[in-house]
Amino acid sequence: MNLIEEFNDYRAKMNEKIMAEDNKVIKRFFNLDTNAYAEGELDVKSKEMIGLACSMVLRCDDCIKYHLGKCQEVGLNKKEIFEVFSIATLIGGSIVIPHLRRAVEYWEELENQ
Repeated sequence: MNLIEEFNDYRAKMNEKIMAEDNKVIKRFFNLDTNAYAEGELDVKSKEMIGLACSMVLRCDDCIKYHLGKCQEVGLNKKEIFEVFSIATLIGGSIVIPHLRRAVEYWEELENQ
């Protein structure tokens, strides 16, 4: 199983378990997250780039993988992704570099799918 399948399978399995508990607050938070990335005054592509940069600065590898997948879905190319990486690294500093390495590895997997 590759990085992408492993991540997506685990995420789907655990989200199903979380949603099965029928917790109103958690369900509302998940819904808010989904709606925040929907088309609005900003297009989805811009929102996903913002989400990716923020996830890198906050150093959340799961979030980085999720947003990289979404960025690919909405048509970002490698040069655009690396511009997002550069902004996130600039804002977050050298502590972002380990996450940058894993992000590049995951992006390469997405490109090779």
